[in-house]
Amino acid sequence: MSQLKKLASQTVLYGLSNILAKMLNYLLTPLLSYLLIDHAGQIANGNLAIIYASMTFFNVFFTYGMETAYFRFSNKEGIIKNNLFQTAFSSLLISTIFFASIIFLCRNWFSNIMVLDHSVFINLMVAIIAVDTIAVIPFAKLRQEQRPLKYAFIKVMGILCTIVLTVWFVAYSPQFIIRHPYTLYAEYFGNLPTTALLLIANLVGSIITLLLLNKEWLQFRGKVDFVLWKQILLYSLPFIVIGLGGMINEVIDRIMLSRLFNGTATEAKAVTATYNFSYKLAIFITLFIQAFKMAAEPFFFNQSKEKNATETYAKVMHWFVITLCIAFLFTTLYIDVFKFFIGPQYRYGLGVVPILLAANVCLGIYYNLAVWYKVTDKLMYGMGITLFGAIVTIGINFYFIPIFGMFACAWATLICYGSMMLLSYYFGQKHYKVPYDLRSMGVYFLITSILFLLQNLISHEFISVKIRVIFGSCFFLFFLMVVIKKESIKMSSIVTVRKNQS
Repeated sequence: MSQLKKLASQTVLYGLSNILAKMLNYLLTPLLSYLLIDHAGQIANGNLAIIYASMTFFNVFFTYGMETAYFRFSNKEGIIKNNLFQTAFSSLLISTIFFASIIFLCRNWFSNIMVLDHSVFINLMVAIIAVDTIAVIPFAKLRQEQRPLKYAFIKVMGILCTIVLTVWFVAYSPQFIIRHPYTLYAEYFGNLPTTALLLIANLVGSIITLLLLNKEWLQFRGKVDFVLWKQILLYSLPFIVIGLGGMINEVIDRIMLSRLFNGTATEAKAVTATYNFSYKLAIFITLFIQAFKMAAEPFFFNQSKEKNATETYAKVMHWFVITLCIAFLFTTLYIDVFKFFIGPQYRYGLGVVPILLAANVCLGIYYNLAVWYKVTDKLMYGMGITLFGAIVTIGINFYFIPIFGMFACAWATLICYGSMMLLSYYFGQKHYKVPYDLRSMGVYFLITSILFLLQNLISHEFISVKIRVIFGSCFFLFFLMVVIKKESIKMSSIVTVRKNQS
């Protein structure tokens, strides 16, 4: 239990800042969905969905698993941490300049592939990626040195800057330009499309973040330990395939939806924006998974040296599943409240939310299961599983998007993550057996499914939102009571066994 408490505290310390930053970023969702409601606004939201989906692909190549490798090697004996920082930072800095230059020179080609109207979007996108990539190792250094307050401050300040500029560009800048048409500001920003303005806001936020990390990256001296660098690359390069497959599974649906939707280009952009906003309603699960990943990665590597590592991993999975079920129910049972998080014209996509939530539950479990191939250095299995998931995602989306639109994307995501979860469990139990309590977790999943179905039946019977919320609250409290009672009994039995053994 002490190890679980340690992981929980790390999740709070390092994950809370990420959650806070992400929640601030999610505040842009209602802002953009309520204010950008005209034809141009829907196109801008559709462009942003495509651009940010594409950015995740580029991030895989720009970072090529260097952050995970940094944590892996920082726990190895004989590694000088300053040499590790200098080598990892040098590698990312040089490769970032190289990749950014290639994309910049081919910006027109990328713009056509991504169905974007202006190549300036590509310039801004690659600038954001480059700045964020340079900040990866300094942020990893803060996490390794256990400095959560500074980490949180920098993350939040960058997001706040982005939000302030976004609000300015969307809500106030048009009126300012009308009132001051002959200023340099009006001359430059007045001619830029909304998509470019929103990307500029993001870029400034990323630059502020990097500047606040100055004490970390100013320690850079350009020293490279080439022996260590080769070892790092041998470990990190497979993460390009793993990360690429993961990004295909996560974001390719929005790109394919914009191109394969059975309608006009404008309708495709609008549907893509709607699907993207619906995806963001899975906020509570996605934020928890992201926070858990940040805390769990260094934790799992440290625990791999302990004798009872597998028992610890099983306990982590048990509580992880409980938390995922709570997040799933919290979102689905109160969907009548959360729907106001997005504008009315985008709410016709709410039907995909439960499917995407279930998909993210499978994804979270997969991340937890994936510990076996990371700590045993069997990354080829991780590559194979993610590539299989990518094939499933692309295949289902390609054949069914023209027929079912965004629902094809949602079901493809669920089938993909579900199959990856099962494959990871199967191979993991063969190569690194962990005693997961499948029966107990299965009970929680069964109760969660029943409560969700009951809420759906009630939603069809009652129009009143108040009645739906009341029933949802009762179901949610019931689940919490089941968890408390069940886990209390389990803890009591463990204490009794230990007393008898002593």
